[in-house]
Amino acid sequence: MMKLATVVLAAGEGTRMKSRLSKILHPLAGQPVARYALDIARELGAQQTVFVIGKNGDEIRHALGEQEVEYVYQTERLGTGHAAMQAREALLDRADLVLVYYGDMPLLKPESLQQLVDNQAQGRTALTMLTLVQDDSMGYGRIIRAPDGRVLEIVEEKVATPEQLAIRELNCGIYCFDGPWLWSHIQDIPLNPVAKEYYLTDMVGIAVADGKRVEAIASHDPDEMIGINTRIHLSQAEAVARRRINERLMLNGVTLQDPSSTYVDGTVQIGRDTVLLANTHLLGQTTIGEQCTIGPNSIVRDSTIGDRCRVTASMIEEAEMQDDCNIGPFGHLRPRARMCAGSHMGNFGEMKNSTLGPGAKMGHFSYLGDTTVGANANIGAGTITCNYDGKNKHPTTIGQGAFIGSGTMLVAPVTIGAGAQTGAGAVVTHDVPPNTLVYGVPARPQPQKDDSDKE
Repeated sequence: MMKLATVVLAAGEGTRMKSRLSKILHPLAGQPVARYALDIARELGAQQTVFVIGKNGDEIRHALGEQEVEYVYQTERLGTGHAAMQAREALLDRADLVLVYYGDMPLLKPESLQQLVDNQAQGRTALTMLTLVQDDSMGYGRIIRAPDGRVLEIVEEKVATPEQLAIRELNCGIYCFDGPWLWSHIQDIPLNPVAKEYYLTDMVGIAVADGKRVEAIASHDPDEMIGINTRIHLSQAEAVARRRINERLMLNGVTLQDPSSTYVDGTVQIGRDTVLLANTHLLGQTTIGEQCTIGPNSIVRDSTIGDRCRVTASMIEEAEMQDDCNIGPFGHLRPRARMCAGSHMGNFGEMKNSTLGPGAKMGHFSYLGDTTVGANANIGAGTITCNYDGKNKHPTTIGQGAFIGSGTMLVAPVTIGAGAQTGAGAVVTHDVPPNTLVYGVPARPQPQKDDSDKE
């Protein structure tokens, strides 16, 4: 089996982005642009991936990590050919096929690049290149083919004749090389006398002069070739990426009421028969089960939602909803909040670092912080856990089946026993035993009746 290596050209500074951040680290549908290049290498089964990095290389290494990638530095920016040369030492005699593409082209389809690899694996060519067929030239060079279909040369637009300008097949700068041939000839790339750079496109001419065959596989999808050089390009790529994600979700059994206003990151997983209503944002490492309804106007980030849940006009971040839960409208689950199976949070509820037990109900306008609520407890409207004393956070525990009256203030640390009750407006400053009613400010148990005077 032939060994495949990928070389990702990622040394560009992206000055047109006008950003302190490397252009390939800007987020696209929830992931850095550079991550897409790495995902392609993984999907193609590349045994080795080399990123050619430059001035912002340390940022890229930090974002992508070291496990799946080797990094080489292009200390001087002397063109694409010079960039590819930097990978020679890392890959010499280690790969039969070398696929070279750009880190700022996140919309390349793995199936398109797989065609290059498969064609090159047949062993009849020095290289196979990916081209684009469309009317808008975008300033790209034209592909000149022989009658038998092989590529003879690439003619840059600024020097093309009128007949050549009429050619609709364009060079995209993406190549799959015969590995040994590439490394034995890459040093032959001439220095461009005007730009003072080495261009990888010259490998086509070198191959033809060497008597080798060059072939091209044409794409008719211009979206694949969007390169991220400005924030305008980034927004264009974002629209395409999100459209692809939404289409994949719908084909896999998810209903999108209005795809144009539904924003789902590529890292999100959603079960069948779930419905996403308008203006829903599902972000980061989020998993949603089957038969849920999310939205409208909801944001879920880095959270897990079980089956048959409802999230109405609410925000869920780094939190968990188990099966058969519902929240909203205008609910907020903050980090480490957990709604157990069958629990409910009403209007304007908020939880942070708290657990709402199975079947428990939390009324509207309530806040639970650092709180554990037992099964089937009822949290009345306006209940507040006073968990912060100005220096430290303190826990509150509410037992199974407890009933917390509307407007109760629970001054932590405090424990409400199973089956206990608080009256409306109570301020609870001490633990409440099980099956006990307390009320007032501060809350006290109901006085026991004195039967001594009975005759």
